[in-house]
Amino acid sequence: MYKKLFIPGPTHVTEDALREMATPMIGHRTKEASNLQRNISDKLRKLMYTENEILLSTSSGSGLMEGTVRSCTQKRAAVFSCGNFGNRWFAMAEDNNVPADKFEVEWGLPNTAESVNQVLANGEYDLITVTHNETSSGVMNPVEEIAQVVKKYPEVIFCVATVSSLGGAKIEVDKWGIDICITSSQKCLGLPPGLSLCSISEKALEAAKKVKFRGTYFDLLQIYNCIQKKDYQYPSTPSLSHMFALDYQLDKILQEGLDNRFARHTQMADYVRGWAKDKFALFAQEEFASNTVTCVKNTREISVGSLNKALGERGYMISNGYGKLKEKTFRIAHMAEFGLKDIKELLSNIDDILEL
Repeated sequence: MYKKLFIPGPTHVTEDALREMATPMIGHRTKEASNLQRNISDKLRKLMYTENEILLSTSSGSGLMEGTVRSCTQKRAAVFSCGNFGNRWFAMAEDNNVPADKFEVEWGLPNTAESVNQVLANGEYDLITVTHNETSSGVMNPVEEIAQVVKKYPEVIFCVATVSSLGGAKIEVDKWGIDICITSSQKCLGLPPGLSLCSISEKALEAAKKVKFRGTYFDLLQIYNCIQKKDYQYPSTPSLSHMFALDYQLDKILQEGLDNRFARHTQMADYVRGWAKDKFALFAQEEFASNTVTCVKNTREISVGSLNKALGERGYMISNGYGKLKEKTFRIAHMAEFGLKDIKELLSNIDDILEL
């Protein structure tokens, strides 16, 4: 049965975007492929508010996250975490033998500019990673505030995962001084999973040149050098189907208007948060609650699994809590192409099922 997905990814994909995935193949070493990628990069620069180069990878966002910490850490990485995906970034560093330390806060709380300043003040780190939007806890970190602190340390490479927020929240890469900004296709961009992308600064590229063992597939410098040398073509065969759909979807995003799109996501978030506070409670500290996914504290001790089963019979799906938060919380995503009407429809069904 087809279900409307109100989960943190993959999100609902509209029929017109799905049709673009069926575009006939072209050679990935042709001018057509170069033009396709050039168009994508130009549009993404607008969405990211950057002049930096754009890299694409046929992978989930985790691929470029791993590539970032491996490609650009010369000395030691400081990994800031407020949930599962921050912890994943730290695990990637460890698994790739990259010296790193993790600075984790209690789930539901944000990483703060003050904590970043304290960590960087000792001069031990040359790269930091921050998860902008943590879907496991429903926290949206204050990256703009953190960015002001990082600017005090010009030798540090500033890496931000915006996997579940780019396209749903305003992220000003150049203004904030983000060296590597990573996202994925299956969240706020409203496409199927399988494509990740990032912006990369000259500063990050220069750092990568000094790292000897950067791996192969996720070597950001190799990807960058290849698209420069081969006119926006990639070292290995990319997912052209995703690229066709992304080019189309970016047109839709820009046609909607970025401010309009961000306002729509904020409107959905405000409504879900209001409902959650009325019927349950918010898990995340409200000041830092995400605009793309709300984590609801299960104060009524309902069976989230049973609720989701009942929702599934009606054609909807939400997410249980992540990991240690399973059944203690549940998550409602409000991202990509959904609007307030869709959110009201979902919450009305939850109210009906739970007799709230």
